[in-house]
Amino acid sequence: MQISSRFTLAIHIIACIDTFKDEFKVTSDFLAGSTNVNPVIVRKILGQLKAAGIAEVARGTGGANIAKPLDEITMLDIYKAVDCVESGELFHFHENPNPACPVGRNIHAILDSKLLRVQQAMENELASITAADIINDTKKCLGTL
Repeated sequence: MQISSRFTLAIHIIACIDTFKDEFKVTSDFLAGSTNVNPVIVRKILGQLKAAGIAEVARGTGGANIAKPLDEITMLDIYKAVDCVESGELFHFHENPNPACPVGRNIHAILDSKLLRVQQAMENELASITAADIINDTKKCLGTL
């Protein structure tokens, strides 16, 4: 199962907003040009980032800005903002394991705590990486750092 592409799109959007904030009005159309996705999708993600307090978005052609310092925004914040997984659970079990089967009857008890540990490890790693880290890497790639 893959995490929704909204996550990487949101990170891309944040990197673009910061990179181009002093040169261009960073609108959904502008961001769509960089991400190569429909502006409607960009606007939805911007709305999610705004609701999470990560981005500020002016209506119309006002453009977008980052709402707080980059070192206060983690990849986990972004991940949670764009609802990458259903019900906050990274792993989804098949709906009806066979209760007559000894494996089917016990599979939740066998895997639930292990999968939770895996999800927590991933979330801990996401929490350790900030938007500032992403922007610094972006600047290195662009040769502007």
